[in-house]
Amino acid sequence: MRLDTQLIIGLLCNNLIVNQQAVQILEEISQPVVVVAIVGLYRTGKSYLMNRLAGQNCGFPLGSTIQSETKGIWMWCVPHPTKPNHTLVLLDTEGLGDVEKVRQDWIFALAVLLSSTFIYNSVGTINHQALEQLQAAKLIRAKSSSNPHETEDSTEFVSFFPDFIGDHPITEDQYLDNALKLIQGIRVVKIFNQPRECIRNFFPKRKCFVFVRPTNDLEHLVNIENVSEDLLDSKFQEQTNIFCSYIYTYAKTKILREGIEVTGNRLGALVVMYVNAIHSASVPCLENAVTTLAQCENSAAVQKAADHYSEQMAQRVEFPPHTLQELLEVHTACEREAITVFMEHSFKDENQEFQKELVIIEKKNLLLKNEEKSEKYCQDELNKISEALMENISAGIFSITGGHKLYMEAREKVEQEYWQVPRKRVKVRSTGTWRSLENS
Repeated sequence: MRLDTQLIIGLLCNNLIVNQQAVQILEEISQPVVVVAIVGLYRTGKSYLMNRLAGQNCGFPLGSTIQSETKGIWMWCVPHPTKPNHTLVLLDTEGLGDVEKVRQDWIFALAVLLSSTFIYNSVGTINHQALEQLQAAKLIRAKSSSNPHETEDSTEFVSFFPDFIGDHPITEDQYLDNALKLIQGIRVVKIFNQPRECIRNFFPKRKCFVFVRPTNDLEHLVNIENVSEDLLDSKFQEQTNIFCSYIYTYAKTKILREGIEVTGNRLGALVVMYVNAIHSASVPCLENAVTTLAQCENSAAVQKAADHYSEQMAQRVEFPPHTLQELLEVHTACEREAITVFMEHSFKDENQEFQKELVIIEKKNLLLKNEEKSEKYCQDELNKISEALMENISAGIFSITGGHKLYMEAREKVEQEYWQVPRKRVKVRSTGTWRSLENS
């Protein structure tokens, strides 16, 4: 597993692009993933917090000027420190509010779509502008059949939207709830309440953390990744440790609709699908993502199962089989194993379309292998029986007066012997050898 950071979604001419090298890293991860994404204004310490979650002081690039270092979304995959056989995937996003980042809304939406725990990092109060930036649902659809101009029910999202974690240097959970409180009134009040209702409905599980300033030394602050912990404020260290402990303990495994668990390779496929949807000027749809993911995985599962069937048939069938029943028994055993392989690597094959495809492939493979081996067997037996005839032809035995009659008698004898060969099966009437004999 790669233990360094990789840019997974970048910007090229203001267009989102997927880094295939990062996707390849994810494709090698078969474990379930816990995906933690962080967003917030640039230069607010997002990357430092993610480095701490990775158990390192540095890794994600930290900028020391007003220009943030994170362009697009960076990824870091590490073994989960408390969940065995799980991978912790950390996503650090470009800062919101940077006038050079025209795609920041999509970056935000992608962070929500890909994560199981979503962190919003802010400095100071959680104001109305900050809450407006959190209305990611307007860029995401749950169902492909939904009217794009109609607001979907938040219950469609709750089961697979990430948990929401806020952090700022004021108060804790009660502050977050207070920031999301609605006020009574009309018109202007509706504008005030709308982003708050969005957060309350789409992120029912919320947690808030507060952090004091890491250090009052400006030089240390701008080079914090190189500053030893004993030079940082002890309260800040304590708060950071509590934050990391909470994430390790409570951050969930990423799931899709209907409780489908996301592994690293599935996460890589989701990245590509969501970015492609954005490129096509459509709204990323959770239902379509699951359908497309199922099609890709099930096609790959069919191929794995078919390969297993072919390998096992080749190993177990001694051709020609003594009886047709023997062949069918081996086929049934290999088919059963192949279906087991398919089931291990597939999901949501609701109408068994891919399993039916596998059975068709197996049948074709059985017939093809049967024909190939039968033809080889028949050809080998015919070659043995006709060996003397071929030697006589080469020696010119039949190149005499009356030689044609002798040849036809010798050939008829070969044919009679060939028809007595048992278990020739489907290619018993192969004439390839006779054509080659007559052309000799």
